Amino acid sequence: MTLPITSKLKLTLPNDETPSGSWPLFRLMDEDGHLRIQDNVIPNIVNLYDTKSALHAHRLMIRLTQMDDIFLNAQRQGRISFYMSCRGEEAIHIGAAAALSLKDVILAQYREAGVLMYRGFTLDQFADQCFSNKNDLGRGRQMPVHYGSRALNFHTISSPLGTQLPQAVGVGYRLKMENERQEQESKKGCAVAFFGDGSASTGDFHTACNFAATLEVPSIFFCRNNGFAISTSVEEQYRGDGIVSRAPGYGMAAIRVDGNDLFAVNAVMKVARRYAIEHSKPVMVEAMTYRQSHHSTSDDSTRYRDVKEINRWASDGDPVNRFNNFLDNAKWQGGMDGENVELYIKRVRDEERFAVLRAMEQAEKKQDPDLSTMFEDVYHEKPHHLKRQEKELLEHVKRNKEYYAAGSH
Repeated sequence: MTLPITSKLKLTLPNDETPSGSWPLFRLMDEDGHLRIQDNVIPNIVNLYDTKSALHAHRLMIRLTQMDDIFLNAQRQGRISFYMSCRGEEAIHIGAAAALSLKDVILAQYREAGVLMYRGFTLDQFADQCFSNKNDLGRGRQMPVHYGSRALNFHTISSPLGTQLPQAVGVGYRLKMENERQEQESKKGCAVAFFGDGSASTGDFHTACNFAATLEVPSIFFCRNNGFAISTSVEEQYRGDGIVSRAPGYGMAAIRVDGNDLFAVNAVMKVARRYAIEHSKPVMVEAMTYRQSHHSTSDDSTRYRDVKEINRWASDGDPVNRFNNFLDNAKWQGGMDGENVELYIKRVRDEERFAVLRAMEQAEKKQDPDLSTMFEDVYHEKPHHLKRQEKELLEHVKRNKEYYAAGSH
């Protein structure tokens, strides 16, 4: 579907007249890397439009692609049990994360590793989680890619679709009460729930949107519309104009953005966050993109979509390639140690690839979590029934120690 494109940044508010026909797509940068508005206007709406910030965002997008490639191959080699790639959606992660504060609470799905990466989650931490070793913050209790970090205000990911959406309303309500007591704007926050177009078909989506609007909470519902809910295409999921068109029915502000445009995503998220906090009301953002990868390592997407379609998006619609083109146009060699863009990109790609390989090799060598950790973290004080179960398990292992290697689960 071809969508109208606009470079006018404006939320459609609940009382505004909704767009006639299809909702427009907000874009600042075309596929060839050229800006659609004057570059002296960009800094007013984007906080990534300076050499240092832009190159940092670019490096993180490359880091994300390298991590995806290497960890996916590791799963194919049997070194980890499962993996989900976010190839083609890197600009969504980095652009959105750069517009947020650490005060903002993230409730993600399972394809937002870049948001966590931007906040400071290290390659070692990603690798430790995927290999379920003793340094994994989840102590090996979760499937790979189910990241979480209390320190970075990133709720641990849950496999079932949509569960984070009603939770984002609760988080938003808590932040609403905190914001009312907070005088400094810089210390106010919002909740941000990331989800895919498939999650918008769940009952939790309706529940969350309705509660968010009626309770008037500062929660942003950020939909990554990447064309597929596993093997179900958007054409089979709904007959309306995507997800954003549902917002007026809930009485919610909304905007649609080009999810492959780093600057546009960043600008939209800044506006959405400001509105959510200032008015204590929810916002719906729909980012249009394309899932270049299989749904997961358990999926073969060539069974339900044409390889030519995938290759066309990888060539013409890729967000990293688009930003590569921008860098080539911008001529920011001063921030690239004097290198030309092609050599700079190759160097960064090599550096990030080696960094991911080092993190993975180190994670693979670490021991598994100790068996005793199975019974920790759920209760503040361990209840009697859990103590009994722990005692029975440890006695069983002791009686059958020849079957249990030291340090194993």
